[in-house]
Amino acid sequence: MPAAPLNQFTPAELFKAAPALSCCSVHAGISMFLRYVLQRILSVLLPLSIASLAYLHLYPFFHGCAFPVPDPDLAESAPAPTAFVNVLKEHFGYRHGGSSDGGDDDATRGVISPAPFRLLVLADPQIEGDSSLPGPNDGVWERIGRRWMEVVAAETWRERVVMFVSGVGDILFDDVLRSVGAVRKRLDLFGNDYYLGHIYRTLRWWARPTHVAVLGDLIGSQWVSDAEFRVRSGRYWNRVFKGGVRVDDEITVTGSDGYGSGPERIERLAAPGTDGEMAWSNRIISLAGNHDIGYAGDITEKRIERFEREFGRHNWDMRFQYPISTTNGSSKGEQPAPSLHLVVLDSLLLDTPALTPSLQDKTYTFLNDIISHRSRPVEDRTTFTLLLTHLPLHKEAGVCTDAPYFNFFDKDDEKPVNGELRYREGGLREQNHISDHLSHIGVLQGIFGMSGDSHARAGGIGRKGLVLTGHDHTGCDVVHFVNRTSSKPETSTETMPDWSWDAQRYKPGPHTARNSQSTPSIREITLRSMMGEFGGSAGLLSLWFDSNPSVMEWKYDIVTCKLGVQHIWWTVHIIGLVTLCMLMVWLGLCLFDGACFLSGTSNGNASTERKQVPEATTKLLMETNGADSKNREEKRRI
Repeated sequence: MPAAPLNQFTPAELFKAAPALSCCSVHAGISMFLRYVLQRILSVLLPLSIASLAYLHLYPFFHGCAFPVPDPDLAESAPAPTAFVNVLKEHFGYRHGGSSDGGDDDATRGVISPAPFRLLVLADPQIEGDSSLPGPNDGVWERIGRRWMEVVAAETWRERVVMFVSGVGDILFDDVLRSVGAVRKRLDLFGNDYYLGHIYRTLRWWARPTHVAVLGDLIGSQWVSDAEFRVRSGRYWNRVFKGGVRVDDEITVTGSDGYGSGPERIERLAAPGTDGEMAWSNRIISLAGNHDIGYAGDITEKRIERFEREFGRHNWDMRFQYPISTTNGSSKGEQPAPSLHLVVLDSLLLDTPALTPSLQDKTYTFLNDIISHRSRPVEDRTTFTLLLTHLPLHKEAGVCTDAPYFNFFDKDDEKPVNGELRYREGGLREQNHISDHLSHIGVLQGIFGMSGDSHARAGGIGRKGLVLTGHDHTGCDVVHFVNRTSSKPETSTETMPDWSWDAQRYKPGPHTARNSQSTPSIREITLRSMMGEFGGSAGLLSLWFDSNPSVMEWKYDIVTCKLGVQHIWWTVHIIGLVTLCMLMVWLGLCLFDGACFLSGTSNGNASTERKQVPEATTKLLMETNGADSKNREEKRRI
C-alpha cells in the first residue's frame, strides 16, 4: 500500500504521533518505576506486617498461655504443655473428654475438663487523662492570645517591638512544642487504652475465663474532678474492657450498709459453656485502689459514691457452690457441698488515721461480719477462701520490691473544696502494705483463721485459701507462715507467744512452708501490673476440687502471661499502617496503567491510520538523504 503523502497530516497529528512525546507513555514509565520500587519494599513489609499482626493477635498461642488444667486424678495440675494443647483442642471444637464434633470417640483426642473456676486476674491499669495534658487555658491559641495581649498592653512602640519579637520566639520554641507534645500525649493515651483492651480481649477469647478481676488502680489519680472521673470510667468500659459489665448491686448485696448478719449470697459454679458461665465471664470484678479513692487519710464519702456508681461496691463477698456426686455412699446431709468463698475487701480503709471514720467503721463491720457470720468453720476442708484486695499484706523489707512504708499529712488542706478539707494533719497519706497488726490479726487470723497456737481449732492450720493483691507494680509471690524458730525479744513477757508471723518468697517444692501440713501458712500473690511499662502482664488462676474421699479439698494453680511492652503494640500497628498505605498506592498505580492501556486500545482505528505517518516521514527522509548523497557525489566528481 503506497504511503500517504506527508502533506496530508497536520502538525498537530504529527506531534501526537511521536511516541517519545506521548504523555501517557511518560506517565506509564514513571508508574512502572514506582511500582517496581513499591513491589521491592512490599516484598519485605507485607510478610513482616502479616507476621507481626499474627503475633500480636495470637500472642497467647505463641507464649503457650493457658489456664492450668487438673490431672485426671485432680491431685495436681497437668503440665503446662498439656494445658496449652487442651485449650488448642477446645478452639478446634473437641468436646470435653470426648472427640471432635466430626471424629471418632477417642478419649486421647478429647479435651480435659477445665477447672470450674478460672479467674483472669489483671492489676493496676491506671488509665491516665487530663492531669497529663495541658489545661483548658493552656492551649496553643490561648497562649498566643495572651502573648498578643502583652504586646498590645505595652506603653511604647519600642516595648511593643521587643515584646512581639520575644513572643514570636516563645511561640515557636515553647507554645508550638507544647502543642505538639499535647497531641503526642493524646495519641499515647488513645493507644494505651487499646493496648490494655487488647490484653483483656485476646486473653478472654483465647483462655476462656469464667471470671475476671482487676485488682485496683483502675484510673491514674484520685484527685480528678467528677467529670474527669466519668470520662475515665467511660474509657474503662468502652475501650479497655469493652463488652464487660459492672457487677450488679444485687450480687454484691453483702457490702450494703446495715447488711450485718444477713444470709450469704450463694450461686452455683456453672458448667463449662453454659449461660451461667458466660454471664460471669462478662462481669468485671473491679476493686478500689489508692488511685481510685485515695488512702484512708483522704478517702471521702463522695469518692466512694462515685466509685461504686461506676465500678460497683468496694466491699462485698459471695459463695460459689460446686456440687459433686458422692461415690462413697455418703448422703448430702453428711457431706456439705464444696464451696468457694470470694471476698472483695477494701484494704485502703483498714489503717488509721482516716479522714472519714464512718467509712472505716463500715469496713471494720464488714470484716467482722465475714469472720463471724459468713465464714465456714476452720475444720471444713471443703471450702476455699479467695481474698481479693489492693494493698499487699505486711512483709519485711527485702522480701518484695516494696518495703513497709507509711507517710502522713504534715498539715491540713490549704485549698478546701466547698469548705470541706480534703485531708487533715496527721492523716494517713501513703502506705505500701497493710500494717503488720491488721495483716496478722484481721486477715491471717481473722479471715483465714490461722494461728501459731497448736491448741487452737484445727491445730491453727486455718482455712484453705489464697490472697491476690496489686499495688506493687513489679509483682511478688510469697508465703505467710507461722515461724516457731524466732526467739523472743529480751523485753518480752511470759504472755507473749513463742511464735511469730513471717513471710518468704514462694518456691514450689515439698519443703516449703506452704506445703508443710504442720505449719499454718497461706500464699499471697501480688500481680504484676498490666501497664505496658511492666510488660502487659496477666494472671490465669484455676481452682478445682479434689473429690478423692481421702482428700476432699480445693486445689489451685496460677500462671502468668505477658504481651510485652507497649512499644510492640505501637510498632506492629505503625508497620501495618505503612504497609497498607503503600499497598493502596501500588494498587492505584496498577489501575492507572490499566486505564492507559484501555485508552490506547479503544482508539485502535485512529492508531492504524497514524501508522502511515511515520512511514511517510521515513520515506521522505530517505528520499531527502538520497538526493543529498547524490549531490555530494556530483560535487566530488566536478
